[in-house]
Amino acid sequence: MAERVKGTVLLVDDEAYVRDSLATLLERRGFAVRTAASADRALADGAAEGADAVVADLKMPGLSGLELLRELQARVPSLPVVLLTGHGTVASAVECMRAGAFDYLLKPADPEELEVVLGRALATADLEREVGYLRGDAAAGRRRPLGDSEAWRRVVELVAMAAPADTSVLLVGETGSGKEEVARLLHAESARRDGPFVSVNCAAIPDELFESEFFGHRRGAFTGAVADRDGRFRVAHRGTLMLDEVDSLPERAQAKVLRVVEDGVFERVGESRPTRVDVRLICATNADLAERVEQGRFRADLYYRINVMTLDVPPLRRRRDDVPLLAAAFLAELAGRLGKAVEGIDEAALERLCAYDWPGNVRELRNVIERGVLLERSPRLTVDSLPADLRRGGGRAVRDGGGTDLDADDLNLRRRLQHEEERLLALALERAGGVKREAARLLGVDERNLAYYLRKHGLMEERQG
Repeated sequence: MAERVKGTVLLVDDEAYVRDSLATLLERRGFAVRTAASADRALADGAAEGADAVVADLKMPGLSGLELLRELQARVPSLPVVLLTGHGTVASAVECMRAGAFDYLLKPADPEELEVVLGRALATADLEREVGYLRGDAAAGRRRPLGDSEAWRRVVELVAMAAPADTSVLLVGETGSGKEEVARLLHAESARRDGPFVSVNCAAIPDELFESEFFGHRRGAFTGAVADRDGRFRVAHRGTLMLDEVDSLPERAQAKVLRVVEDGVFERVGESRPTRVDVRLICATNADLAERVEQGRFRADLYYRINVMTLDVPPLRRRRDDVPLLAAAFLAELAGRLGKAVEGIDEAALERLCAYDWPGNVRELRNVIERGVLLERSPRLTVDSLPADLRRGGGRAVRDGGGTDLDADDLNLRRRLQHEEERLLALALERAGGVKREAARLLGVDERNLAYYLRKHGLMEERQG
């Protein structure tokens, strides 16, 4: 990632010496600076595109600073504007603040005061973007990952070493093993812990929406763009961005992500001015990226940039000692949310949980506990409320998100093949986040054949999207 800057500031003043002196001052204090000699020029040149804050003189030839503020409020409501004046009055200060100015300072601006005001302005803008992202995505509450097994302690040790370094980390592991939870732990243990954590599933974003989702767009940039939108990179400014299933990035998208990783800049759709961001990247995959590079399906230069450190997240079958801890945590959470008086797990049920192979990993364990809580009528979770495979003490689940249970002693080849077909369909849909094009790619079939298989197994209606 490029050298860290505090943010991009647009300076608008008709006096050249004021612009130059303020630009020098702010650059020395870690800001990237643009300048404009008038409000008209700033608006005509699109100088505010990608800026994090604006500092403008109140009285200028042509449009005044107050008129510039009102125009920017209409175009980019989230952009903070600080107004400067050499002849301040209470009335003018009140008028500026009512119009939406972030602050109002007297000229000549005190360097320390201006730096503090801009710092607050950028922090407020960051918070508004993060709140908007969280509201839009309805993010659920998060837990700190649980575990006491040797395999999990090794993960925590590696997290402790990697978190302060602020370098890119690649998380590898099976679906459902908890890669996002490890990414959140990396963020929580880093110097960016007070910044946003933004997670995006690359497989769930259609190719045609990639640029808008990742980099944002300007109002009117394309049909349906009725308002300005910040992309995930901008929302994650001064925080951490997790790219889950990064192996699903299309080739065109890989080049654009590489540019942000290397230079820290991008353009929103419909803008020509660059936006600069400071983001730590954490990528996750269940694929062999090195093999993808050899096959020409993943850019080698991007692979080397995101793979500064690799962290292997173990499957649940390699950390069986953590099953009781995780099960108890899920039970407490889900019983409370579902309003069920289930307060523990009986010994026989816990034995079955610990003996199971968990092909769906932590995600499957959580689903099993949720099912058990819904079905259980006693104060403790019993074997009777577990799925059939666990009740029998069997090894593997027949399905992962769909299908029906199959008797472990049933050797009928046709039924076994149909069963495995259904399991693979459900697993591919889960890994693809419900995106049928990606699920078809994972299965090695075209979308028409995928639709046939979904109808055949009755998965079409429940897997729409």
